[in-house]
Amino acid sequence: MDGSIRLRPGPRKALLHAARFGADRELRLRAHILLLLADKHSRSLIASVLFTSSSTINRWRTRFLDQGLDAVLHAPGRRRPSRFLPFFIELVFRWVTLRSPRDFGLYRSRWTCGAVVLLLKEEYQLEVGRETVRRWLHQKDLVYRRPRPTLRLKDPERARKLRKIRELLLGLPASEIAVFQDEVDVNTNPKIGSMWMLKGKQAEVQTPGNNQKRYLAGSIDARTGQLTICDGPRRNAELFVEHLDELRRRYRRYKVIHVICDNAAFHKPDRSTAVRAYLERWGHRVKLHYLPTYAPETNPIERVWWQMHERITRNHRCEDIQELLDLVIEWLLDRSSFPVETSLYEQKQAA
Repeated sequence: MDGSIRLRPGPRKALLHAARFGADRELRLRAHILLLLADKHSRSLIASVLFTSSSTINRWRTRFLDQGLDAVLHAPGRRRPSRFLPFFIELVFRWVTLRSPRDFGLYRSRWTCGAVVLLLKEEYQLEVGRETVRRWLHQKDLVYRRPRPTLRLKDPERARKLRKIRELLLGLPASEIAVFQDEVDVNTNPKIGSMWMLKGKQAEVQTPGNNQKRYLAGSIDARTGQLTICDGPRRNAELFVEHLDELRRRYRRYKVIHVICDNAAFHKPDRSTAVRAYLERWGHRVKLHYLPTYAPETNPIERVWWQMHERITRNHRCEDIQELLDLVIEWLLDRSSFPVETSLYEQKQAA
């Protein structure tokens, strides 16, 4: 059954007049639905052209077949909240942005247009469709997108730690240097990213199956943006100490090297024997400073790693880990420097 209907000349003429000159928007919609059904267009096409739902199409087709043309042309319109429309739009906006469906006893973790429709009917005896709610939300500049995950935990010492780093950078003498340090992993299993492909044919990115990993320890010069890196098989104190040695050799003309790093256990002398032993010997030249916990955005080198993944490791076709690692290191060292985003550490000026 194709769902089409048959129209005689008289009813067709009446529907054409209603579709062209009807004062009621819903009347025009009903007339268009029946005319398109009579011309044997599919329901999916009618729904997409008229921006309506298949349930609406079925409702008016059934009413026409059961009760005739008058039941369609003279159907009572739904009660519309014309006077109170701004109130309901603002109400729905506040529900979606400030409240949770659980606050209203709904067993849902997120809002949908259907959930809003149900709640409006229960709370205000207001009947509107899902498409109406969607238009209201679009009118308030809301879009339906995947959210970005963020850590709920915050360091209570965040402000104090950032202030200390800011003071260090602003008061850094010419004989001393500061670097932002971090580690990153490189995997033969490629990170997947968007790419151009033929429409209707999804491109494939082959994965080796048995993932291999290597780790890079890197530091970015807070003044110049120059990068220092070394690699190792594990992300541990041994790699960190090796990297501190590389910094000490590279910056041997500086009296003190200030290394600003995260709070990984193997970065701290009270948690790592190797780091404690290293600082007992070289602590007069290498000073460790720690960023706030749960705050990767406070480390400028994180943007270097992001660029590396975007340009090199996403969708890569390297045969093995050594080929990929060589490609990554070549790209990193080919850059004379990376831009250092330090606005977080700039001294705020008094008004």
